Amino acid sequence: MVNRLFAGAAVLALWLLSAFAPAPGKITVYLIGDSTMSVKEVKNYPETGWGMPFATFFDETVTVDNRAQNGRSTKSFLAENRWQPVAGALKQGDYVFIQFGHNDEVPTKKSYTTEADFKTNLVRFVAETRARKAQPVLITPVARRKFDAAGKVEGTHTVYSEIVRATAREQQVPLIDLDRESQALLQQFGVENSRLLFNQLLPGEHPNYPDGKEDNTHFNELGARKMAQLVLADIRALRLELAGRIVQRTAAKTVDPQAR
Repeated sequence: MVNRLFAGAAVLALWLLSAFAPAPGKITVYLIGDSTMSVKEVKNYPETGWGMPFATFFDETVTVDNRAQNGRSTKSFLAENRWQPVAGALKQGDYVFIQFGHNDEVPTKKSYTTEADFKTNLVRFVAETRARKAQPVLITPVARRKFDAAGKVEGTHTVYSEIVRATAREQQVPLIDLDRESQALLQQFGVENSRLLFNQLLPGEHPNYPDGKEDNTHFNELGARKMAQLVLADIRALRLELAGRIVQRTAAKTVDPQAR
């Protein structure tokens, strides 16, 4: 009898503690990166950055602030004063998801960043994020759609992706290896079906691209959502506190007859 009373009291105590436990505080998840992540203007649709659907997967305690911009590298993001306002706004519990490489690695672009400077810039993002008691997350650049003659997907970010991986190891930062994971996804889809993930259109198919579009870098809505889901899966696998704020919404199983 005494044991039962103790057990009942323990259960009641736990219930009271949970009932009056403070709710998770509101946080901001900042996304910094390039066009594969950024919010698109209507004139560019159906091109979609993966950061757009990503923002819809969280509860009301999370604000996703997508600062990614088309064509930016770590060098140009800093030179244009895009990072400094993010660093200044960070507060304890916030996150910064950092995905660069597409524009850093191309020597013919003004945004080109040497390998050494790329690493230096990543370390700066990490250090300044941590200085504000926020959590940095490094992400390797998402894969382009490129296959060899045998139908095997080919990596196009080998050097710069490895710099991100090495920096994550050295700085002990959570890593999302989106390059490898998106390559695996493209391989699953195959040479032809992988087109369905990218901003590829026939002439006359969309008013924003009257002459059509053959783009193997930027995603359509489906592709962006698939990439966002890879990132979300890694957030869970890494057991980040943010994982507890991901919501699972259920679709309506029936259609209201009056809505037809």
